[in-house]
Amino acid sequence: MELLVASGTAVMTAVGIYLLLRGRTFPVILGLTFLSYAVNVFLFAMGRLAINRPPIINPLAEGYADPLPQALVLTAIVISFGMTALIVVLALRGFLESGTDRVDLEILPETAPTGTQEGGDMAGPRS
Repeated sequence: MELLVASGTAVMTAVGIYLLLRGRTFPVILGLTFLSYAVNVFLFAMGRLAINRPPIINPLAEGYADPLPQALVLTAIVISFGMTALIVVLALRGFLESGTDRVDLEILPETAPTGTQEGGDMAGPRS
């Protein structure tokens, strides 16, 4: 079982990194999502999965499941959902501003505003 969880975490991490290196915004968003899933599985697996154990200390039980990894994963799910929503909005805004969803879009220098002279001052015509 440990090999299966470790392999699944490694595959999700590899897919996330591969998608992060793509040139479009949607694969980048999916890559961040896969990476957050991989981190959640990793945090949950670090809590040593306990079967048939209560989540709280009970004097009648032999042991208990550690509730800290579960709390960390729930917090990470909420944070990754908010992060994904923010990244989607930023990607949509970038698409609407530039007309493309390319990540590595070059920004062209804008021309000087009208009314400026070569020296860069706005004082008006020289006499």
